[in-house]
Amino acid sequence: MRNLYHFWLCPFSRKIRILLAEKKLSFELITIKPWQIPSSFLSLNPEGLPPVFMDDDGKYIANAYPIAEYLDEVYFEPSLLGQTSALRAEVRRLVAWFDEKFNGEVTHNLVYEKVLRRKMGQGGPDSTAIRIGNANIHDHLEYISWLCDRRNWLAGGEFSLADISAAAHLSCIDYLGDVPWEKHPTAKLWYARVKSRPTFRDILADVMPGLSPPPQYADLDF
Repeated sequence: MRNLYHFWLCPFSRKIRILLAEKKLSFELITIKPWQIPSSFLSLNPEGLPPVFMDDDGKYIANAYPIAEYLDEVYFEPSLLGQTSALRAEVRRLVAWFDEKFNGEVTHNLVYEKVLRRKMGQGGPDSTAIRIGNANIHDHLEYISWLCDRRNWLAGGEFSLADISAAAHLSCIDYLGDVPWEKHPTAKLWYARVKSRPTFRDILADVMPGLSPPPQYADLDF
């Protein structure tokens, strides 16, 4: 049986969960809490961070980037990277945008400060970082809107890992109720399309112990 070591509000874990579901691969979730890392997990990923994927042959792969590349290479139908070299390059560019730029400017400033900092014994939230995250998200939602005005999906005509990556990050922020959807209707329509995919259902059913999402989080007609 395949296993995925994950954390509820880790966008990289969520990305792999959605990707596995899109490829119709069964797997079991094993929760890893960043503030309570078991020593056994460090042997799988010395960095001490989820996700880590174990394939059904016992092979372990750490970090969302190589996991996604591995899954699309080994389980290539459907391909979520694209059928042409140009499209694959664009998908990878957008994946990097959300996993690096969006994560650094928005996700970390909101999820880490609001949820993880105190649990990891690093004091209370940094209000300045939270303000920066809330300000930066507008530019990213505008970029999503710009892409959607020109393409069917973020990278082109087909749903891809670019959409999965963007939605994984935004779903974590949406869990906190911090996405200003009303100010970005085009991005909201795109996200509603992603939310309506069957592969997103488990993500919307997530409830982190001690922290419930707002009612609209799982609402497809939000």
